[in-house]
Amino acid sequence: MNKNKLINAYLELMNHLYEAMDDTLHSFADSLEIAKGKISKVSNLTSEELDKVAGFVKRDVEHAAHGLSGSTDNDSLSEWFKFDVQLVENFALDAFLSLADKTRIELAKLEQLATKHVYHSGDITSPGTFICDACGKEIAFKAASEIPECPSCHGNTFVRI
Repeated sequence: MNKNKLINAYLELMNHLYEAMDDTLHSFADSLEIAKGKISKVSNLTSEELDKVAGFVKRDVEHAAHGLSGSTDNDSLSEWFKFDVQLVENFALDAFLSLADKTRIELAKLEQLATKHVYHSGDITSPGTFICDACGKEIAFKAASEIPECPSCHGNTFVRI
């Protein structure tokens, strides 16, 4: 699989999801399906690749939604990313913040318990800082990226901090 193709698909899916979520009649799940439908019509992604990228986006937005405080400001988002949001490159920050906030509200309405989101080597993710489960090494991304093996121990399981 071409990782740049998946990273671009991740960003496109985020944009379409943002547009679909802008219509408050759609839930996050419905909006994600709408966004996937739009991308499937114009991309050369396989159904498996599209589902994989959608899973990455869903994981990141839900995780951010659980981590954001009630006031969606740059300090709250900076705390989630674990670095200054001004350092985020080539990413629709307003769209991500909006999606995370709307998803946070939706999750609160459903009273879902926060779950530990596990990230694996090869996953595509939004900007953020991750810790290797095996050795504790931190790695940070300032743009949507593919998670590599841990540079210290070659582990492939991470958690976002």
